[in-house]
Formats: sequence, structure tokens, C-alpha cells
Amino acid sequence: MATVSVIDELKKAQILELLEQGKRLDGRALDEPREIKIEINAIPKANGSARVHLGDTDVLCGVKIQPDRPFPDVGDKGMFMCTAELLPLSHPTVETGPPRDDVIELARVVDRGIRESHMVDVSQLVIEKDKSVVGVFADVVAIDYDGNYFDACSYAATAALLTSKTPTWEMVDDQPTVVEGGEKQLPTSTIPVSVTMGKIGNHIVVDPNGDEWASMDCRVTITTDSDGHIVALQKGGSGGFTQDEINECGDLSIKIGAKIRTQLKSAQEEYVKNG
Repeated sequence: MATVSVIDELKKAQILELLEQGKRLDGRALDEPREIKIEINAIPKANGSARVHLGDTDVLCGVKIQPDRPFPDVGDKGMFMCTAELLPLSHPTVETGPPRDDVIELARVVDRGIRESHMVDVSQLVIEKDKSVVGVFADVVAIDYDGNYFDACSYAATAALLTSKTPTWEMVDDQPTVVEGGEKQLPTSTIPVSVTMGKIGNHIVVDPNGDEWASMDCRVTITTDSDGHIVALQKGGSGGFTQDEINECGDLSIKIGAKIRTQLKSAQEEYVKNG
């Protein structure tokens, strides 16, 4: 373990030395995310699905849509929920067993960004008020990890939801029953995009890769909607950000989010066109 610690410290020193020169290990600019590749319909039997490569981080999302009982206090709205899982094959540190705190945080960050943007119009997912609604469940799995699974999982979930199709149900004998030929696009109203930034020393880097993730003092994930409004923010790590640094991160999330949103929109339009 001591050897690993020494190697980690040497790696961080190298990263810091490069950052002082405005450079990164992989050649990117400090405000440059890695290449994003989006594959729609990666799980044909799901109601919607997407696989996203963010650099070498590889994640898969499947969407399941089904009737469900509404929550007691919101019988006039459908349900949305996102879960996340890291497969043991994704990284040597991931083990089988109950979800760790970082996995629970991952699911919450992805869920919150989508939920707080009101991407899924749950008001249109009611079969019969107070009796039966439509539940939308997005399950994200990290297959290969090289840093920043927050954004990779968020993009996969968003892409899967944008291209999901939902059956139509009606109540027959007090039970939700599928209407033949009633399949339609899942109602969505915006495209949320998260941007995660890490702080290493006094430097802010966008979309930290695996080595940068292991070296950063703290991180922040900021999600914006299609209007460029910040809808969710999550800070992690033991270090802290100054007010100016948070303002910088907010500006970066809006600028970079707009570019990534265009890519997500293009993937959706291409799938609808060919589907």
C-alpha cells in the first residue's frame, strides 16, 4: 500500500507541474471535456437505452416504463427514478456487495439533475388520478471507469430518456391495460446536461480523467437545462472552492453544457429519423 501511495503522490506532482503550464496529461485544455460517443438503442428490448463513452469511461443506461401506484401526495403525477451501479469489472477497486457511499451519491446526482430540470413531464404520465400512473425507471451501469462517471452516467440516462417510447394504458376493470398501437415518445421538455469540474491545487479542470480524479482535492457537478439555467449542484471531496471559483465553474457548466446538449439533441434526432 505504501508503494501505491508514493506512486499516487508522484502522479499528482506530475499533474500539478503540467497544470502550472496550462497543460494536462492527456493533452486537453483545462476547460476541455473528453470526446463523447453516444450509441442509441444499445438494449433493444428496453423502452429506451443508450451507451455513452466519455473518453475511456463507458456506461450503459436502460429505461423501463410500467404502470405503478402513485405516491399518496402526488396522485396527479407519474414517477421518475434513476439508479446506478458500478460493475466489478469496471475498476480494480470496485467489489461486489451492497452499494458503497460513492455509488449512492452517483445515483442521487444523476437523478437530481434530471428531476430538478423537469426533463420528464410526469404530469402527462397519469393513467387515472390517485389510482394508477406511469413509472419511468432509468438504470445506469458503469462498465469501464476512467474518471468522471457522474457526467457519463448523466449523459447516458438523458440520451436514453430522450429516445424512450412509452406504451399507452387505460383503465379496464380497474386495472391498467395497454392500448394496442398506442406507443409514443416519452414526453420530455428539456435536455439537462451535467458538467463535472475538479480542483487540483489551485487549478480547475473540466471532466477529470482517472488520474486527475484520484489527484483532485474536491469536485463540483453543475447541471443546466436547455435555457442555460443551473438546476442542480453537488460538491464532493474534502477541499473547498472560493466564491470566484464556484462562479467560474457555473460559467463553464453553461458554456460546455450548451455544446454537449447539441450532441445529445443530434443523437435524438438521428434516432427518430431512422427509427
